[in-house]
Amino acid sequence: MNCAPMIKEIGRGAKGARSLERDAAATLFGGMLDGSVADLELGAILIALRIKSESLDELLGFKQAMDALGAQVVVPDGPRCVVLPSYNGARRQPNLMPLVAMLLARDGVPVLIQGRHDFESRVSPFELLAALGITPASDTAEAGAQLASRHLTCLQVSTLLPGLDRLLSLRQRMGVRSSAHTMAKLLDPCRGRSVRVVAVTHPEYLERMDEFLRADGGHAMLLRGTEGEIYANPRRCPEMKTYADGTGQTGVAGEDGGAPPLAGLPDSPSIADNVKTIRAMLSGEQPVPAPIVAQVRALKALALD
Repeated sequence: MNCAPMIKEIGRGAKGARSLERDAAATLFGGMLDGSVADLELGAILIALRIKSESLDELLGFKQAMDALGAQVVVPDGPRCVVLPSYNGARRQPNLMPLVAMLLARDGVPVLIQGRHDFESRVSPFELLAALGITPASDTAEAGAQLASRHLTCLQVSTLLPGLDRLLSLRQRMGVRSSAHTMAKLLDPCRGRSVRVVAVTHPEYLERMDEFLRADGGHAMLLRGTEGEIYANPRRCPEMKTYADGTGQTGVAGEDGGAPPLAGLPDSPSIADNVKTIRAMLSGEQPVPAPIVAQVRALKALALD
């Protein structure tokens, strides 16, 4: 694949670079996903995009490429499937992403967790899920069967889109994240039947993702995540925007002020403590934090819409 003309456009630095049109972006990202872009050019593209950042048309084109190559999971009749990306893991506090998933599944809302983990400094969300009895399905057929039988499944991104997994793995080799990490959060393995939950870390990405979700359509929730994960901060509720067929609104209002320690929520990301906390909340021994309750309620409403 001849990438020189496109690198010439996007590789002129933060001020001189020009964005690709949507079709060109789709062609380029498709080549990055299917391996037809050589390693030298791939590195140049990833760094160029990191410096200039992706335009809306580029994001939409990249998503078009993922839609063309990604596997799909069959969602049973009934509510939409809530798709929870998990690519970070816990660092300083419990990861309540599994709690969100299990509360929704208990109410009959199908949930698909998708992601990967390669951060040595964080606790793996997949090890946490395994301790809670949730292990990745072997393929999309098994995932669909689990959605039908227990309303909850988990898939490694390598099963859904191997080329994206390969791009994500380059973080360890290159030392920085890339556009692949942005796109992983937008992967839709249940197109037309999904509610994507998009969590961002940096505030400036809220505006960019809001623009994308309005243009891309579908049902979704956007929020500033907790340590990079999709659950609402239990110590201070973030604003959560909801989208139905591209129309956005404030689904849950955010709280002002700081994020003081929360009684009953340990400052520990260990799997044992995390499992104990989640099970206590599921059983009613410990109250579910109000921001999580509000998030689950808003996601259930989207799934039933």
